[in-house]
Amino acid sequence: MANTILQIAGGIMLLSLVLSLYRFFRAGSLVDRVISFDIMTIISISMIAMITYTSGRAIYIDVALIYGLLSFLGVVIVARYLEKSL
Repeated sequence: MANTILQIAGGIMLLSLVLSLYRFFRAGSLVDRVISFDIMTIISISMIAMITYTSGRAIYIDVALIYGLLSFLGVVIVARYLEKSL
């Protein structure tokens, strides 16, 4: 039962990743691309968490945490740049 739920969740994550990638390449403005990139990083973090659960190795949670922090920092830097206050 748990494997079926994980497979369905993985499929939904892959579908949302593809849709976000489409938005990234077809976006009209830089803000849309930044939002799409942030969505892709959130999806990647959730995939890392799923891999952590299936493999049973807790070290991947640290990787996901650092990846999330760096992603947040990157979005803040781009937002400050777009406001022209950097």
